[in-house]
Amino acid sequence: MKILLVSMNSIHFRRWSDQLRDSEFDVYWFDVLDQGYAPSMSWLTQITGWKKGFLKKRGRSFLKSKLPKLFNALAHKYDNKVEDAFANALQEIQPDLVHSFALYVSCTPILSIMNKHRDIPWAYSSWGGSDLFYYKNIPEYLKDIQAVLPRVNYMFADCKRDQQIANKLGFNGTHLGVFPGGGGFDLELIENYKILFENRKIIAIKGNHNRSGRALQVLKALEQLGEHIDHLEVIVFGATNSLILNLETDQIKNLTIKGILNHDQILELFGGESLIYIGNSNSDGMPNTLLEAICAGGAFPIQSNSGGATAELIENGTNGLLIEECEDVEHIQEIIHQAISNKTLLEGGVAHNTTHVLPMLSRYKITQQVLKAYTSINC
Repeated sequence: MKILLVSMNSIHFRRWSDQLRDSEFDVYWFDVLDQGYAPSMSWLTQITGWKKGFLKKRGRSFLKSKLPKLFNALAHKYDNKVEDAFANALQEIQPDLVHSFALYVSCTPILSIMNKHRDIPWAYSSWGGSDLFYYKNIPEYLKDIQAVLPRVNYMFADCKRDQQIANKLGFNGTHLGVFPGGGGFDLELIENYKILFENRKIIAIKGNHNRSGRALQVLKALEQLGEHIDHLEVIVFGATNSLILNLETDQIKNLTIKGILNHDQILELFGGESLIYIGNSNSDGMPNTLLEAICAGGAFPIQSNSGGATAELIENGTNGLLIEECEDVEHIQEIIHQAISNKTLLEGGVAHNTTHVLPMLSRYKITQQVLKAYTSINC
């Protein structure tokens, strides 16, 4: 079976597509943003270099930064359109299946072409909370969602919540399952990062503060805890917003703020000295960082529960704690205090995740399930 993947280049896409490496499938990738050839995915056939219609070798970045209006006018007039490039790829490859990742990035731009080829099955992977849960509340995006979903034949999701939303907004195809957006995790590799529970002293906080991320509310909650957390180190990672990067406070005694960390650095943070992991968002699906914290086997998770997605994995008070109001600093402060003042809760939660959740996230196990799902597609 020929599978044509349509996506931007991202860590989640690379991890997902790698599940198809060495499989029985013939895999192609249409780089929907034309970000350039990706050496890390040399095993599949890449369709890149389709976009540039002027200044193909050099000068585009300079022109874009110095004369943005002129650049945009030239790009609009001379650059190749995504739908035209995709139509050419479709004609050349003749795929048995098209699989798009993220509706607003990789479905909407090619909808007109897929509507002309209704004989080609179309699968869609919903990514995180923005794809459906967040954008369904914005009229112009809702219009796109309701145009795309009736055409889609198959759907992967990272939480049951998004399956239910899709059904309500026009999807009437086949659900292929709920899987982490980047596939499973190499549990043997992660084992190398683990240290004993009693040696853990870090509260690790996902530093996103943007359209969806609400890291600042977590930091304000920690400020209210004052001396209760003086014996702990607070590490914020993945910070890109200046509000977080430039935060100055004397109410959190041991605070370190880091920018973007790579996958291995995140696992080392969670598997090393992290006692608690906190992620707070207004729209997350099943957060990959939450799963990484669980897989690292030592960090007790505290996570926002947007639309009930996190509750599909975390039973509040058993194997983690749920933030039900992501904007409410007092609510978040109470939850963190509950965790840091109850060692039995922390140890029990980590033990539960290690025994019951961790095995379900195995890279090998999920890869086999994903391959089976692809095989079930009627092409």
